[in-house]
Amino acid sequence: MYNDWFKIGSVTVHGYGVMIAVGILAAFWMAERLAKRFHLETNKIDNLIFLCVIVGFVGAKGLFILTDLKGFMANPIATLGSQGFVVYGGILSGALAGYLYCRHYHLDFLTYFHVLAPCIALAQGFGRIGCFLAGCCYGIPTDAWYGVTFPAGSLGPGAGIKVIPTELISSLGNFIIFGVLYYVLTKSKESNKTGAWYLILYGFGRFLVEFIRGDLIRGMVGFLSTSQFISLFVVAGGVGLLMLENKRKVVIG
Repeated sequence: MYNDWFKIGSVTVHGYGVMIAVGILAAFWMAERLAKRFHLETNKIDNLIFLCVIVGFVGAKGLFILTDLKGFMANPIATLGSQGFVVYGGILSGALAGYLYCRHYHLDFLTYFHVLAPCIALAQGFGRIGCFLAGCCYGIPTDAWYGVTFPAGSLGPGAGIKVIPTELISSLGNFIIFGVLYYVLTKSKESNKTGAWYLILYGFGRFLVEFIRGDLIRGMVGFLSTSQFISLFVVAGGVGLLMLENKRKVVIG
């Protein structure tokens, strides 16, 4: 909600960027802990995450541009320099980069995906707090007690308009997903299904949250938002991965 935190000379430190950085650092920290626990090479984990983060940012910006081609064509510099990203673009492009990395180094992609799935949810939880600070990804107008009003100058709908804080709902959901995935990975006998549950839980949650999102710039596919349309395939992919792992019966760690 208050994105401009302080200045260092002429550089303004934004809360959005800080929370993104915190999420990435938290993901690195958790990934190294899990890598040691499941006897994976920490240097491979670090390189994999770094690659996925870089490619993920490019993919998230790329999908944002695709959902607002008119805005991009009208002012490409402003679009590229904005804080606009589409999370699914980052997830899908990051996953592709991770797959290619694992294939290059002859690593089992699914094993690494299962171990890193909780880390992805953890990073997203902090990232959505950043969205709240910036005012993007806001919800539909409401008069309810839990509604919030963003200050003038933020990416929100404007001063005086009370909206549902979908960013905080998404953040809480991601932290809950992290907790569930961490339990499945470290405490249950089905650690090889952690990644599948990430796809199912995140995809289902995102599909629901989209009904109360108010920033319509994200684009539509028929009567579904772009993210709802993608969510259908993400959930289906998660179900398919569950079925695959039932057949593989691979034990992680």
